Amino acid sequence: MESMSPEFKNNARGAIANDPLQAALGKLTHGFPKKRAEAAARLPEFDDLRDLARDIKDHVLENLDLYLETYEAKVIEMGGYVHWCSTAQDARETILDICRKADAKTVTKSKSMISEEIAVNRYLEDYGIEAIETDLGEYIIQLRKEPPSHIIAPAIHLSKEQVADTFREAHQDLDASRDLDEPRALLEEARAKLRDKFIHADVGLTGANMLIAETGTNVLVTNEGNADLTNNLPRVHIVLASIEKIVPTLEDASTILRVLARSATGQEISVYTTFCTGPKRPEDLDGPEEYHVVLLDNGRTDMIGSEFHEMLRCIRCGSCLNHCPIYKSVGGHAYGWVYSGPMGAVLIPNLIGMEEAQHLPNASTLCGKCETVCPMRIPLPRMLRKWRERQYKSELGSAKARWSLSAWAWLAKRPALYRPMMNFGIAILGQFGGRGRFKSLPLAGGWTSKRDLAAPAGDTFINQYHNGARGDQSGELMRRGVIK
Repeated sequence: MESMSPEFKNNARGAIANDPLQAALGKLTHGFPKKRAEAAARLPEFDDLRDLARDIKDHVLENLDLYLETYEAKVIEMGGYVHWCSTAQDARETILDICRKADAKTVTKSKSMISEEIAVNRYLEDYGIEAIETDLGEYIIQLRKEPPSHIIAPAIHLSKEQVADTFREAHQDLDASRDLDEPRALLEEARAKLRDKFIHADVGLTGANMLIAETGTNVLVTNEGNADLTNNLPRVHIVLASIEKIVPTLEDASTILRVLARSATGQEISVYTTFCTGPKRPEDLDGPEEYHVVLLDNGRTDMIGSEFHEMLRCIRCGSCLNHCPIYKSVGGHAYGWVYSGPMGAVLIPNLIGMEEAQHLPNASTLCGKCETVCPMRIPLPRMLRKWRERQYKSELGSAKARWSLSAWAWLAKRPALYRPMMNFGIAILGQFGGRGRFKSLPLAGGWTSKRDLAAPAGDTFINQYHNGARGDQSGELMRRGVIK
């Protein structure tokens, strides 16, 4: 997928001014976050499971080579093939080669963010192979020639009416007067169109939520059953997965499944949780004749041991997107590449470079909600600050912003100057705050153009401490010299 991340600021402005998009994003406030909270509350050991899931992934990353080799051996033992790919181009060429050997004309695809990352659909189509998305949301955005706007709900930015218009434009062989007012009608039409594709597909391409080293198994989590049809009906099944998807055992996979669905959609477990292990055996009634696993690095090994090592724990649940005030304001397309939200703002610079994605680490309030809800306890705010630090040291971003930060840092290192200036500034702002907030400020237009800015009370914390407005603990800190 071609990156549009350098245009984040312009994309964000357009998204904020897009009324249909804002209406669609408004559903997030009362959708996934509420369901996640309710699901977590129903499971007393939920936070303990998060700790365990984190520890499982940390252990895997420390022993990644061992588990990858174990997984490969199991896949081969079960009659499958494993292909190691360093880059996106390697993966695309490998998939094309498999399709050509199968004389494939049509490839059905189950939803996969990694396939978006390597833009495999366009690549196959360039060589005359039709690639059909079978997840309903992915099918809709494929018809619209759009990338996904969310990890688990790729068409969340669209209204029912927009989907109906898309179907009328794409399915012109159907009765123009048909009723598409109800979601059920849209679903039935998509099913009718996809049924023929499922039956006649030569190759099925899926992603992987997890790869189990113990058994050589691929785990797929869906709510529509399209993945089952994709991996069972065609002659050839290709699993495309990044290398960090490995887990050691079936028990470990079960642990992560317990936090995955609850964090993503608020379900105890997804409607379909499918375990695929190799091609069909002589006694099996269905399944693929060939089973291929394409293991993709694409920059992951460079992250191991780095400041962004913990990002490799991500299980793509989308919880950080669902709770992020920035994502809920601008949507996924504003980020300009495959991933979005806090996890995208951390991951994208790792995969396509800081220069290309320099705006994304700043697309955060650092409120910490993403870390609070992450099932794998990934410290996303800390890593966003690391990217901002690198951005500053590399002299990326606007000269104005760098100068402002340098001036503030110079002043903050000189308390004798800093405190009087802060006292003066806060006193002045406190006088003009009006009902505790500013509707506009000349030097904070980026904040106040779309929201109010809280006005200071008129006095600093330090002054309040000195004036006796402190508790016993702060008084003790004063006596120890921690607060002056």
